[in-house]
Amino acid sequence: MNHDDAVRTLPRYAIFGGAIAFAGPPIYIHAPQLFAADYGLGLAAIGAVLLGLRAFDFAQDPLLGWWIGRTSMARRHIAAGFALVLGLGALLLFWPDGPLPPIWRFGLGLAITFTGFSALQVLFYAGGVGLARQGGLEHEQVAGWREGGVLAGVCLACVAPELLKPWLGPKGAYGGFAVIFCLLLVVAVVVMARRWPGVATRVVRPEPVFRRALNDAGLRRILLIGLLNTLPTGLTATLFLFFVEDRLDAAGHAGPALLAFFLAAAASAPLWARAAQRFGLKRSLLAGMTGSIGIFLWALALGSGDWLAFYAVAVGSGLALGADMTLLPAMLSRRLATLGEDGEAAFGLWGFVNKAGLALAAGLALPALDAFGFTPGEQNNPEALFALSIAYAGAPCALKLLAITALACSDLEKGEATCSAI
Repeated sequence: MNHDDAVRTLPRYAIFGGAIAFAGPPIYIHAPQLFAADYGLGLAAIGAVLLGLRAFDFAQDPLLGWWIGRTSMARRHIAAGFALVLGLGALLLFWPDGPLPPIWRFGLGLAITFTGFSALQVLFYAGGVGLARQGGLEHEQVAGWREGGVLAGVCLACVAPELLKPWLGPKGAYGGFAVIFCLLLVVAVVVMARRWPGVATRVVRPEPVFRRALNDAGLRRILLIGLLNTLPTGLTATLFLFFVEDRLDAAGHAGPALLAFFLAAAASAPLWARAAQRFGLKRSLLAGMTGSIGIFLWALALGSGDWLAFYAVAVGSGLALGADMTLLPAMLSRRLATLGEDGEAAFGLWGFVNKAGLALAAGLALPALDAFGFTPGEQNNPEALFALSIAYAGAPCALKLLAITALACSDLEKGEATCSAI
């Protein structure tokens, strides 16, 4: 693939990312609230299922990355196969009043969906490494297109259920969403069918690829930063709808606020990419991560009726998220290019780290809120609502500070630590 071909592939690559990202908000944000409020599942049960399934999910990511990196199967066939898996999982999860009990639909639907989503995500991010390497593109340029497409898909997913509810009702809206999602997956597979970057002939080395990757100090620190940075994101994503509907008493603003959040992230993604080209990846990422702490400290003080201020929080945190989504994968891609490692395997590890953070966030936060007496959609006492605020806004600030410390203490250009604790 030459440079011109790679440049022409970038819009198609962004469309593919947008299509698989279309599943993101319903899976990670809407599904827990939907099954708690409309299907009557308890928070402790939902948290336990999420913890177990995400443990399975992040454990399978390195294996999927290893397999995708070693198989001789054409990338278009891998994409088509796992798109089918993802679509079937979404239909099982969101089709209203299906044949299985809600707890089984929730667990089995998420297990199938996570598998398809994880494989396509590994293929997608590794494809970006291939585009940059074979087409002579800057990693920041690829990251801008990649995360711009992802965030565009996420924004569409935020409004789709709300637009469908007047015609299909609350449960039917998610069934309609699943059908639309399947159609988008077909489009994504078709537009990228002949555009996946070629796979270089692989030399089998005696040392396993995961061990080789983890033997690099710089890559280990990027993975650590990714884990610490995913924990606050997982908390806010899991608790977003609960916070808006039960803490702010602003259920009607949940969809628009979520859209404002992701629109801000989408708009900021190319700006963060340009900032990284001018000021450096590390300095730009530190700026975005530090800004998010100030924004969520403000959110900690919000209460009933403060929906207008929450829009400002949504926009500000979305702008900060653009840095996380764009610059951390670009940092990983640059390190991979330096090491000459397989993109598939390394992004399998990257998926492992991100899913570990999501698993811990959801698996610990929901049972903890249940222990404090918080019940979605009910009249909650001040202690339960305060616990919700701490879980949604306070704990993410503390966790983000740990991620900032890990990044500040690392010289990732050289792969060496400047702080002895890292």
